[in-house]
Amino acid sequence: LSTQVAAALLLGLLGAEGRCFLNRTQEHCACYNLSEESAGSIVQCLPATVVEFWGGELQSYAALPIRDPDPAAIDMLGSLLVRKIVFGDLLVPEELLARVLRFFSYTHVQELAFESCAFVGQGDWQQMAGQELPILALRFHEVRSAPLAGREQDLSLLGSWLQALQELTLTSCHVASLPCAIGRLLKALRSLDLAHNSLGDESLGAAFCGDAFPGLRELSLRHNLLSSYRGVCRSLQLLPQLQHLDLSQNKLLPAPGSSCQWPPSLRIFNLSSAGLDEVPTPLPPSLEVLDMSHNHLHAVDISLSFLKKLFLSQNVLQAAPSTGNCPMLDTLNLDGNLLTELPWEEVKRLKEVAAAGNPYHCSCSGAGGLQALASRGQLGQGWPQDYVCQSPPNYQGRLVGSVPVSVVQCHPAAVIVPVCLLLALLGTAGV
Repeated sequence: LSTQVAAALLLGLLGAEGRCFLNRTQEHCACYNLSEESAGSIVQCLPATVVEFWGGELQSYAALPIRDPDPAAIDMLGSLLVRKIVFGDLLVPEELLARVLRFFSYTHVQELAFESCAFVGQGDWQQMAGQELPILALRFHEVRSAPLAGREQDLSLLGSWLQALQELTLTSCHVASLPCAIGRLLKALRSLDLAHNSLGDESLGAAFCGDAFPGLRELSLRHNLLSSYRGVCRSLQLLPQLQHLDLSQNKLLPAPGSSCQWPPSLRIFNLSSAGLDEVPTPLPPSLEVLDMSHNHLHAVDISLSFLKKLFLSQNVLQAAPSTGNCPMLDTLNLDGNLLTELPWEEVKRLKEVAAAGNPYHCSCSGAGGLQALASRGQLGQGWPQDYVCQSPPNYQGRLVGSVPVSVVQCHPAAVIVPVCLLLALLGTAGV
């Protein structure tokens, strides 16, 4: 097969009649069901930095030989402006991918994504041994393929490329295990997204073994099958540079008295929708952002010296948490709880407070405190329309912001005492 046809395969000759459409403003080009007859429309994609190919199958090309590119083909590939390529709704023979992937070394493509694809067969990856590619981000979403377990030899042949990869996404791919060898190859990986898979507590420990993912900073395990808070902590405690961890949409059981230590580098922790009835312990001591929204928390008592932002919306809190043990806290979200008022002394020092959707008791302290926060610009989005009185009966259903609150009504002593002093002074002067 000529190098020109191989290059065309790289750019998406897929199998049924179609064409490409260019959006010049966004420098984006989308091609649908291309064939050799309609491949000429790829020319429209030359000004694009993002190119997508959707629909078809590559089975008919799997057995064709592909020679190394000649100088003309290398120049053509090197002149392409494209930085990201997306393949969608495709049946991809792994044998063909193994032979075509090396052509990317002549391009400037930095991101490669596969959406709703199926990989079939097994390729010979010997030709990729020692090959370096410019691709820094690799994304798979709703992709079907053979399990990664047992593919350590194939992965080692990709070692020269994988050691430079910085971002890897494997979402909704039915991943139940991740071989330790992958983590040891991905030495430069900074971001790993494993959301919406089937990872359990035991498989997690095997994936994050010693020396795996040494440079990892962001990890998403959202919506997996994790249940042990302590188990997750133990599995991830060897990640020396982890800064952002997402465990949301799991069903985590806290382990009281657990001695596990989270990585000290951890700064952002997402535990939203994690089925929590209580605050799990221990929490990473250096946290700056903690999200425990959409749980079943009745009370929150935490002490985190560096915490700046705390998200507790959609829980069942009847009282706002004390902020005294979080001296750097500046943002607190309490939307959708069971609060009847906000403690003025606790929240007045914060830069932003969100507390919409609570059943407020519109007394002097309840309504007055909220109005004072609003006047200082501390209440976030939702004021005033989402702050409604639940009691007393004569104010039920009324906006908190419209409740008449005056110094005379709520703090008569603040008026009476100065007046008495003034009268006393006037009386003394008259004498």
